[in-house]
Order: sequence, then C-alpha cells, then structure tokens
Amino acid sequence: MKMFMLKCFFVAALMFISVLAGMQIANDGIHKMKGYDDPNFQNAIALSENGEQVKATFLGNDISSHDIEEKKKKLEEISAFNFFSSMGRKISEGVSGASKSLIDLITE
Repeated sequence: MKMFMLKCFFVAALMFISVLAGMQIANDGIHKMKGYDDPNFQNAIALSENGEQVKATFLGNDISSHDIEEKKKKLEEISAFNFFSSMGRKISEGVSGASKSLIDLITE
C-alpha cells in the first residue's frame, strides 16, 4: 500500500510540474510570436487598490463597482419577463403543494 501511495504521489507531482512547464513554454511562445517586447502587454486580470476603492481590469477594460450598480439599475428598469422562468416557478409551486397535501393525507 505504501508503494502504491508513493507511486501516486510521484505521478501527481510529475503532472503538476509538467503543467507548470507547459504554461511557461506557452508564455515564451506567445512572446516569441509577437516578435518584440510590448510594454502594453497586459495580464488578463489586474487588480489595483487605492485606499478604499478597488479597481479591476479585465482584458483591458476597467471595471468598477459603480459600473456594476448602473448595470443592476438598468436590468431593474427593463424588468424583462422570462416565460420559462415563470412557468418553472409555477410548476415547482404546484408540485410542492401537491406533495405537501399528499403527505398530510397520509399522516392523518
């Protein structure tokens, strides 16, 4: 059993190291493909903190909590009606009511 666990640990460690090496090789390949060192080459996600505010950048687009609040208000104004959501809610309420009445009938 000890040899099995040792082999499993060795294989897992080897896979982990292989993944890290593959990520590094892919990163080097991206830089070689560009052909030059670009200072504007940004990470996919960047977080910066200024006192109480936290700024997030996702794929070069700035995201703030103010933007999220505007989008939330816009969604509330639209008040979109989803037919399938309302039907699912009604079906679940009906099944719950029927099962409750069935349980009450059985327990009496």
